[in-house]
Amino acid sequence: MAIHYYPRDHYGYWRDYLGDHALLDGPGALGENVASLGLVETAACIGDRYRLGTALVEISQGRKPCWKIDHRFGHKGMSAEVVRTGRAGWYFRVIEDGAVQAGDALQLLDRPHPEWSVARVFALIVAGGHKDDLGTLRDLAGLAPLSQDWRRRAALLAA
Repeated sequence: MAIHYYPRDHYGYWRDYLGDHALLDGPGALGENVASLGLVETAACIGDRYRLGTALVEISQGRKPCWKIDHRFGHKGMSAEVVRTGRAGWYFRVIEDGAVQAGDALQLLDRPHPEWSVARVFALIVAGGHKDDLGTLRDLAGLAPLSQDWRRRAALLAA
């Protein structure tokens, strides 16, 4: 969980949901270190590797929201809305250290698990989708690029 990515695409939704909130006027409103347009949870997969600046990063898990989002925005229920909508972002692990600066491209290099979108995994692990799909959870528990915590959670939910 070295780098938190959040799609700038979702900021419009949050403006509609919250109204004109000053935090949404700049980057990092949802605690992200990296953001871009055009890459959302349905289009990114666990295990995807990207070149970001000179670093090599890999998607390891979705972001599970907590009370801090409600507190930061002064809006009770915002973290629940993140779960309901799946607008959570994700975490990258660093495979190769490197330098990153504003404006660097996020270039997809490898997608070994296209069946495991961040949105699908988030729905199973966080948003309650596991109740109808225990076999899929068992498969997910063995997905090596998924963070250890989320693999353990998948195994517990499948039991």
